[in-house]
Amino acid sequence: MQLLVGVICMSMIANLQYGWTLFVEPIDAKHGWGRAAIQIAFTIFVVTETWLVPVEGWFVDRFGPRVVVLAGALLCAASWALNANADSLALLYVAAAIGGIGAGAVYGTCVGNALKWFPDRRGLAAGITAAGFGAGSALTVVPIATMIESSGYEATFLAFGLGQGLVVFALAWLLAEPPAPALFSRGVGSPPVQRQYRPAEVVRTPVFWVMYAMFVMVAGGGLMATAQLGPIAEDFGLSQTPVSLMGLTLPALTFALSIDRVLNGLTRPFFGWVSDRIGRENTMFIAFAMEAAGILALSQFGQDPVAFVVLTGLVFFAWGEIYSLFPACCADTFGSRFAASNAGLLYTAKGTAALLVPFANLITDATGSWQAVFFLAAIVNALAAFLALFVLRPMRARHAEAALEAERVTAVSVK
Repeated sequence: MQLLVGVICMSMIANLQYGWTLFVEPIDAKHGWGRAAIQIAFTIFVVTETWLVPVEGWFVDRFGPRVVVLAGALLCAASWALNANADSLALLYVAAAIGGIGAGAVYGTCVGNALKWFPDRRGLAAGITAAGFGAGSALTVVPIATMIESSGYEATFLAFGLGQGLVVFALAWLLAEPPAPALFSRGVGSPPVQRQYRPAEVVRTPVFWVMYAMFVMVAGGGLMATAQLGPIAEDFGLSQTPVSLMGLTLPALTFALSIDRVLNGLTRPFFGWVSDRIGRENTMFIAFAMEAAGILALSQFGQDPVAFVVLTGLVFFAWGEIYSLFPACCADTFGSRFAASNAGLLYTAKGTAALLVPFANLITDATGSWQAVFFLAAIVNALAAFLALFVLRPMRARHAEAALEAERVTAVSVK
């Protein structure tokens, strides 16, 4: 039940990030603020969603998940209600900040709760929960796009914002902490006697910062695709081009968004399950290498409508797994007791990566195409794949050995 509630709550806040690209062009068409200025709101959302998760995780670890998700539901609803009435960039940015705080409260709580309830299957549990955020907006892509066309983006913001917030608020009452024994069960790659690291200790370990750097590298390219898919399709002249696949015919952008959301959700439990069996770092290497290859292919063949739909699906499939692999790897390394706070610290890397999103527009404006952005994203993903296998894996092994030795010395001292 805890897992199911977490998945539904995550799916209800997914549109705050993944539905945003549908609103960029209508907002610009009405107000003429420019894409780059409007996308700053997306960056503000992601920064506030991620950088405050450690604080929200602190509340979860001490007071339980329910109260944090209740507050998050109210803030998420208020955010889109403000977007519906935003007549200035300043108000749009304020709404983005409020939505980011609310979404971070829900996201960090649900993932942290999954890590605590399922310590021996963290990759799968975190992946299933994160899948709600990745695929949660898939069913609403077409309704949102249709309502924007028929009723305007303002009415769409208001209707979906209030509806999504109400569902999260109702379900929050069902969330609960796991029984104490689960908090001290070891996870994949953990030493036999698991030390429970507090956040202040975590940030002083080199292995944490290697994970953080890798998270930034991979998240940067994925967030660029999430925020800029609409503008990219527009510049490629594909946004309204009909594409027929699997017996369906939809405009290329709508088709791509629908498939991307599904694959971005499926990848999280899939790669989480794989990592529970072959190890976190091995799985990271495979996924990040796929992401680099997918981005390069999109840069070369993405102007074909069918290739655009298929390759963006591959890019999202190879990107979304970071939201299951990194939290699971963090809890394996630092323990379950403070999993929400520690995973929240690592999750701030997504906010750091979001700072790079507006630069994609600037680079495109300067070069006249998206090629430089694609190549840069592919390079950093390839670098992250290398780091996973040849830097993070040996560092985590040494960290586990040092933790085990410290436990032995403590045990001897006590005796």
